[in-house]
Amino acid sequence: MTTTDPITVERPWRTEPRPRLECKLATDDADLAYHHAIRRSVFVLEQAVFARSDNDVRDEDASTMRILGYADGEPAGTVRLFPIDPGEPGGDWQGDRLAVLPPFRSMLLGLPLVRAAVATAAARGGSRMIAHVQPANRTFFRRLGWTQVGEPEVYLGLPHLLMEIDLAAARAASRPSAS
Repeated sequence: MTTTDPITVERPWRTEPRPRLECKLATDDADLAYHHAIRRSVFVLEQAVFARSDNDVRDEDASTMRILGYADGEPAGTVRLFPIDPGEPGGDWQGDRLAVLPPFRSMLLGLPLVRAAVATAAARGGSRMIAHVQPANRTFFRRLGWTQVGEPEVYLGLPHLLMEIDLAAARAASRPSAS
């Protein structure tokens, strides 16, 4: 899977047509504008984690990548990822600022966003990805193969769990098996 491959999430219990969910790397100014607008909507306006803006030094770093999630072609979610040491992309990566707009959360857009972030960091040779996860999302991340590291901690003034995933295992799982 590449980050440009559309990902469809099966939900057989739904009676209305399933939205087409896809994720792609943000590559231009319009993509970046959507990325920041979604983050602002979720982290500043909805959750009030930040007073005015959630932008930080990682937003200015050339090694930072952003993935946009679309539902039927409409920008609906985003995630940011970066190598913790930009000079060592084969080391640890961090995923953060995972945000899905409220009307799209029931569509399970977070699944392909997290999978795309993991696949992107793995494809660039990363060894491990970490994320500071709000406790309500612990089970979601565990189901995607992440494990909790240590006890809950305060991150950005709120309780979070440090979670990790082995990117070498993610790379191996994404390779087609030889038949």
